[in-house]
Amino acid sequence: MRPQPTLSILAAAVLACTAVFTCLAQQDDEPAPLNIVWLSVEDMSPWINAYGDNTVPTPNLNRLAAEGVVYDNAFATSPVCAPARSSLITGEYATRIGSMQMRNGTRSGSAEPGAYDEIPLYEAVPPAFVRCFPEHLRAAGYYCTNNSKKDYQFNDPVTVWDESSGKAHWRDRAEDQPFFAVFNHTGTHESQAFPARDKRPEVVADADVPVPPIYPDTAAVRDAIARTYNNIAAMDKWVGERMKELEDAGLLDNTVVIFFSDHGVGLPRGKRSAYDTGLRVPLIVRFPDGQRAGERDERVVEFVDFGPSVLSLAGINPDERYDGVPFLGEHTREDDGYAYGHADRFDSEYEQTRSISDGRFRYNRNLRTDVPYLLKVGYREQLRMTAELYALQETGPQRPEQWQIAAKTRPAEEFYDSQNDPWEVNNLIDDPKYAEQIAEMRSALAAWMKDTGDLGLILPESKMVAEKLWPPDGKQPTTPAAEVEEVIVVVSVMRYQVTLSCEDEGASIGYRLSNTNKHDGPWQVYTGPFTTPGDVRFLEVQTHRIGHKPTTTKTLLGGE
Repeated sequence: MRPQPTLSILAAAVLACTAVFTCLAQQDDEPAPLNIVWLSVEDMSPWINAYGDNTVPTPNLNRLAAEGVVYDNAFATSPVCAPARSSLITGEYATRIGSMQMRNGTRSGSAEPGAYDEIPLYEAVPPAFVRCFPEHLRAAGYYCTNNSKKDYQFNDPVTVWDESSGKAHWRDRAEDQPFFAVFNHTGTHESQAFPARDKRPEVVADADVPVPPIYPDTAAVRDAIARTYNNIAAMDKWVGERMKELEDAGLLDNTVVIFFSDHGVGLPRGKRSAYDTGLRVPLIVRFPDGQRAGERDERVVEFVDFGPSVLSLAGINPDERYDGVPFLGEHTREDDGYAYGHADRFDSEYEQTRSISDGRFRYNRNLRTDVPYLLKVGYREQLRMTAELYALQETGPQRPEQWQIAAKTRPAEEFYDSQNDPWEVNNLIDDPKYAEQIAEMRSALAAWMKDTGDLGLILPESKMVAEKLWPPDGKQPTTPAAEVEEVIVVVSVMRYQVTLSCEDEGASIGYRLSNTNKHDGPWQVYTGPFTTPGDVRFLEVQTHRIGHKPTTTKTLLGGE
């Protein structure tokens, strides 16, 4: 365990209490809280053995699948990372909270000069009841770490993580403290298939990779696909290392391991495309003690469900106002059986696609029909194959399955039998055989768009920011400062009972104590009145509503 900083007196006290409560629970023969680990990888479709793709060996994922549950119908809410991650951390659809554009707080260095001139920088703003879900875990005594990608489309409050860095690890918790730990692997990211990157050890050669029918069979395409698969093989070793850490520590029998990707494959018409290639992801959940080992689950799950499911595993009943529905743990609930997706701005290029899948069928509504499927996004042009795909827009497709990549416009509606047409290229929207199914999914998608208030339909983005996120003028609000009430409870050692509050109900409140006016210890989540350790009089408080500016105040308890 990492030594506690000398100034973080309250942190040490809280962790000590956690250990005591854990011991008491064990003495009462109650099961210890489950640990939960996320193994999150980037830009990867289910191109692994557990889903029938044997192009490269994935022995560690095979073990995870044999010991766990493979979900056959798991979906990202967006085919690109930042909007998808905003839904993972909040349990809300990006179209509801204003995080659907890629990205809203920074500029892409690959965009044309001046491309962003009319697009403001801003943060997403969820409803007031929403907190980043690890904050609820921390309030319940969990040690929460993120190693280390965030990309949430907003600045996260100090209450979300005990530590978020390249060194964050569950090992640094207090003894016997339950933990939620996220490990992010970047080796499968789109950029890792760029020719400028060093190749990983060759497990499969260019000549031996399968070429999807949506691509021309060229050297550049094969190079990108081979790099993608070899990156997957290297990622599998990373999974094995994370599992061995848990096994060596004797924690596998009390830890739920959840493996998934943040969206589909990082190749054109995968990433940034609202099809199975961009939205369907691998998901494997390993429970302790062989529970459900070797099962396959066909339930449709999506990213808004992941946070509520982690809370449920920890014994916390998620707020029913969340968009997400828990599919794991004691508070599991049923939902409507659909996964919803969206594709909006990518860097400076706009589309407006809304998508719905029941695992078997996909219905897409293209709200912009005047743009090609393959938008000219500078970042992915570092893949040599991208230029060859652009060329199809002039020469036409080399085979029928490439019609979308070659098209300069889009139909208003698309409907696919994803099971029998896995690349989703045979548009059945006019087939009377599917009229009833199409009508049902069209109606469900329209209802979802109405329910979420679909902020992606409000353009320009400056109008959305001014009217919905930061009204009335599009300027970022500041979270009100905390109100501090203090009462001396032990005069001899100057102990205080402290009550904190904020007039903004959406504000998270973090605090830390010190015996000097320098605060460098970890932030604690405020859950109710607390009593300070003896002779500790310096209090630092930060209030932060997601999407607003935080406010930090320092108080000398008892005054001068």
